[in-house]
Amino acid sequence: MRSPLLNKLSLICGRRLPVSWLVLCFTSVLVLIAVFGSSFPKSFDYVTVTPVPEIYSNYRRLKEQTAVDYFQLRTVSSGAGRQGELGLCGKERENYVPCYNVTANVLLGFKDGEEFDRHCEVSSQGKFCLVRPPKDYKIPLRWPAGRDVIWTGNVKITKDQFLSSGSITKRMMLLEENQIAFHSQDGLIFDGVKDYSRQIAEMMGLGSDSEFFQAGVRTVLDIGCGFGSFGAHLVSLKLTALCVAAYEATGSQVQIALERGLPAMIGNFISRQLPYPSLSFDMVHCAQCGIVWDKKEGMFLIEFDRLLKPGGYFVITSPISKPPGRATSSKKRSMLTPLAQFTEKICWSLIAQQDETFIWQKTADAHCYSSLKKNEVPLCKEGYDTPYYQTLMPCIIGASSKRWIPIQNKSSSPDLSSVELEVHGNPEDFFEDLQVWKLALKNYWSLLTPLIFSDHPKRPGDEDPLPPFNMVHNVMDMNAHYGGLNAAFLDEMKSVWVMNVVPVRARNTLPLILDRGFPGVFHDWCEPFPTYPRTYDLLHANGLLSHLTSERCSLVELFVEMDRILRPEGWVVLSDKLGAIELARAHATQVRWDARVIDVQNGNDQRLLVCQKPFVKK
Repeated sequence: MRSPLLNKLSLICGRRLPVSWLVLCFTSVLVLIAVFGSSFPKSFDYVTVTPVPEIYSNYRRLKEQTAVDYFQLRTVSSGAGRQGELGLCGKERENYVPCYNVTANVLLGFKDGEEFDRHCEVSSQGKFCLVRPPKDYKIPLRWPAGRDVIWTGNVKITKDQFLSSGSITKRMMLLEENQIAFHSQDGLIFDGVKDYSRQIAEMMGLGSDSEFFQAGVRTVLDIGCGFGSFGAHLVSLKLTALCVAAYEATGSQVQIALERGLPAMIGNFISRQLPYPSLSFDMVHCAQCGIVWDKKEGMFLIEFDRLLKPGGYFVITSPISKPPGRATSSKKRSMLTPLAQFTEKICWSLIAQQDETFIWQKTADAHCYSSLKKNEVPLCKEGYDTPYYQTLMPCIIGASSKRWIPIQNKSSSPDLSSVELEVHGNPEDFFEDLQVWKLALKNYWSLLTPLIFSDHPKRPGDEDPLPPFNMVHNVMDMNAHYGGLNAAFLDEMKSVWVMNVVPVRARNTLPLILDRGFPGVFHDWCEPFPTYPRTYDLLHANGLLSHLTSERCSLVELFVEMDRILRPEGWVVLSDKLGAIELARAHATQVRWDARVIDVQNGNDQRLLVCQKPFVKK
């Protein structure tokens, strides 16, 4: 007589199955449950602490596949895997940037430029979908070739926009059938930019722009950066230049700069502060940035004052046409007057003027602010510095911060001195953090080199790609902490730059990151990041998922946003606790990423989730 369980199996599977076969299947299932139940924590691939771990043996491949299969069974049984893959957005969303819906902002009453500002509170996602690449999208060329040549199908710029972009841009750009080429000479940017950079250096009293670093200028905020050629030249001088420009539906400065492999993000301060802490930049550069200086009672200059370090420079260039007579000098005076009048009130000095370029220097004298008239520009209250899209403030921060260190007093070394580090905490903590990330980066590199940093094989039916087909240059660290990953990349001399993101509710380490000369920004990961689609090659996050579990964020929204800003065939590396990684693995499947879980073998439940976004051609 058969058992009730076998009777039920017969009813489900059909009555013609032999009893011996059912018994064999039942026994096999029991064996598998026993094996996996006892060995699951060991069923992941390992990354050892040796520089070149033995990862890709056949046996370990089988183990990894078994672990992935088992994890999929667990997620299905728990319900996490029941949600299907997300669909693709329509063609109209190929260049979609959330929080910048100008039409909706106008209908809600925003005006005087605020309709172009960031308004996530009125942004509506609707049904989740994945932003598809344009029909003619191609993988960017490898750096540094990609700095000077980009594919026209990768950016949204029309021929009319190019032709109306002005004589300087036309001389610097060559629009071909499927490429935009930025003129260069012997690997350097167009000589007009070189001359301009040298002119600024000479106006500052330097021999050449190669002396910027020694003069304390290492980080430059480039407002309205055009298509990034000035920033590209500064990068060639080993400086950090971060491009910030307003959102543009087409012909975007930020999109093209990022496509060229240059640090950039969408930013507008018509009504709100930029998401950087005070005393963050050595120079603010503004060439044809279109700001009307006598509006808002000087608050635009106050915002620049907040961002500039003591002794820092504000450079503005505004080309003026030259009609006959005295019109030119009259127009110069009309631009200079509101600037000259207000800069005196905030302890700035006009140090040089040549042609249409003016340079002011912020005071390095902390006592200057005590002589200011209180009824003109008041000092902000003690401890004021919460610059995450806060309303522009009509006060200056003064010199009370511990970070009030004139740029001319900086160490000549690329690294911060012990005195500079002590402002942010214990220098030994930063040194230990760097050693941890140097080792982690070597492990990442050993793991990913066969997958990312080699020539991509030809795909069936594709034309032969230009080798190397795949590359990583634009990197985002979504939870940067001290900027250790960025420092490790530099130490290993990898040709990448890192956007270091500090979550708004995490420990505020962004001042340290910026003082180290790295690009960085505050961001709330419950909201979309201010950039265009397909602008990063690699996204990295350590501990971010666990950090967000207590937040109001939706992980589905986070992964959809990560997919939006990641280029096709780009990579994601997430490091977190096992539970968070398991959940992330399910969401990675939803957004159609290829994913694998890897045990870092450090004696705890820390895991890596390594994902690649496929190139969907539709």
